[in-house]
Amino acid sequence: MIVPAGSVDRIAAALHANGLVLRGGFNFAPGDAPPTGSSGAPAAAVLLVGQAGAAPWPHFLRWREKQPRSIANPLDTWSREVIGAVADTFGARAVSPSDRPYLPFQQWAMRAEGLKPSPLGILMHPQYGLWHAYRGALLFGYELPVQAAEPAPHLCDTCVEKPCLKSCPVDAYSPQEFVYPSCLAHVRGANGEPCRTGGCLDRNACPYGTDYRYPPEVQAFHMAAFAVL
Repeated sequence: MIVPAGSVDRIAAALHANGLVLRGGFNFAPGDAPPTGSSGAPAAAVLLVGQAGAAPWPHFLRWREKQPRSIANPLDTWSREVIGAVADTFGARAVSPSDRPYLPFQQWAMRAEGLKPSPLGILMHPQYGLWHAYRGALLFGYELPVQAAEPAPHLCDTCVEKPCLKSCPVDAYSPQEFVYPSCLAHVRGANGEPCRTGGCLDRNACPYGTDYRYPPEVQAFHMAAFAVL
């Protein structure tokens, strides 16, 4: 199939209109096991969709004002609608990180952008630090004029102090694991107000990408979703 000239740029522009960013992509190799595209056949290419900083937040809030207050997982729902509309326009299949069975979004992201995980598990971006996310992906039945990125500088390698492992009051993060029960109990508990209102203290301690740090209200929204408050 002949790919329309400028198609990737037009996809990026459509996403940008809602504060989302095209986060790179790649064509699946012969040894891969890709999910199906819009036709039901194995996909030939994938483009990652995400955010840098809190750029989608105003767009999400405008959408949220028109929705029932009882809507479940509103940010996921908004992301699915926006990315799904782009997929329909460009003949792709939209998928989400919360789809079951889970798709290998982190592996796709590392391949598409050349990133590595931070000690917190979040991929470290050389510009955005830890203040970015992946909201979905577009699967295509034909190859696209993209290629996987070269490995990006991994800022964690030069960070000696590792403040991201020293700020949590219950030491939920360590080089070996994330102790989910301890984190959740603390966030829900009487002493968890700083985390509930200002976000993860370990994440906020990271010195990189601070220009993209989510505002407190955005961090509080995500923490409330995490804690199901």
